[in-house]
Amino acid sequence: MKRSLQLITLASLVFVGCQKKTGGAWDDDNTTGRYMYKNVRSVWGTDNDGQLAQNMEDFSGPEEDSFIPLEDEDLKGGSSEIAVAQPKFSPGEAGSGLPGIDHFRNPMGELASVFRTVYFNTDDYVLRGEEYQQVVENVAKYLKAHPDTYVYVTGNCDERAAEAYNLALGSRRANYVRSLLVKQGVDLNQIHTVSYGKEKPAVLGHNSEAWAKNRRAEFKIYRKE
Repeated sequence: MKRSLQLITLASLVFVGCQKKTGGAWDDDNTTGRYMYKNVRSVWGTDNDGQLAQNMEDFSGPEEDSFIPLEDEDLKGGSSEIAVAQPKFSPGEAGSGLPGIDHFRNPMGELASVFRTVYFNTDDYVLRGEEYQQVVENVAKYLKAHPDTYVYVTGNCDERAAEAYNLALGSRRANYVRSLLVKQGVDLNQIHTVSYGKEKPAVLGHNSEAWAKNRRAEFKIYRKE
């Protein structure tokens, strides 16, 4: 009976955490998958990690040595990078003044050289290369100079691990990029985030080369007329 009650509680938490999840994506403007693990842990308590691990199977990464699934402890050092207020309204909602994400487009022409895709290491949500830091700086400069331009930062992962786990990791990646832009002075209301997890690979393949190109954050833009 106790186990049944625990599982029902878990299902309720997952439903609440994913209530804005549609079509294999999490809209992070109002919900973030990174809190799910913490919330579920509170159901069983810290003395029941074995039970927790069994019921959080969807959040387990691959068994390869190079892939160690993130946990809440991993976020403590970088929590300030993610904890940036989200816009009051998501695009497409009444009061936002913006259309839905389907109206945000891939940058073309000169904009493609500004809004370049950035890539992440395995099971990581922090940008490590200087070139990617430069991309973020260029994006920040453009958005500050063009306050009528809005972006969606999309978080993506490679095919390894379960859907729920990758949606959470994609959320961390998109929100990390967003936090860097806000810290560089971009109006937080210009930047929205969404996680596609592993649902939209840039490259099809089951090898390290394909995985590297799929661990990414992309920009989709919309300009108000």
